[in-house]
Amino acid sequence: MEEIRYIQMCDQEFWSGLDRHLPEGEFEEKVRRRQGYILLEEGRPVGLLRYNLFWDNTPFCTLLLIKAGFRGKGFGRKLMEHWEKEMKAQGYGMLLTSAQSDEEAQRFYRKLGYRDCGGLIVDIPGYEQPMELFFIKAI
Repeated sequence: MEEIRYIQMCDQEFWSGLDRHLPEGEFEEKVRRRQGYILLEEGRPVGLLRYNLFWDNTPFCTLLLIKAGFRGKGFGRKLMEHWEKEMKAQGYGMLLTSAQSDEEAQRFYRKLGYRDCGGLIVDIPGYEQPMELFFIKAI
């Protein structure tokens, strides 16, 4: 049985084990602002989703991760659908997310109805990465 809930401080160990991009102090902000979710399978955390507000007014999914061994079972879709429903209930009409051009996630987002809306090239020495593709969806 799955459960999706807002992140709590007690989730920090699990969260930091999967999310290596979020600075430690920002975790507390995500908890306070309720900008993250944990997906539990039979009481065990197996996935997470975090977001922020792009332009301070548009929800942007900044990370969706499912623990190894639980991928390909629909948990990512469930987290995204939960987030979309929550954002719509809060009055938002569109969502954004992104994936690097070399990641499978781009196909996943397209299957969920997101469409391409641009890209970003980061070529600053020390920060280089594959092109970041942006996706948009009306809700």
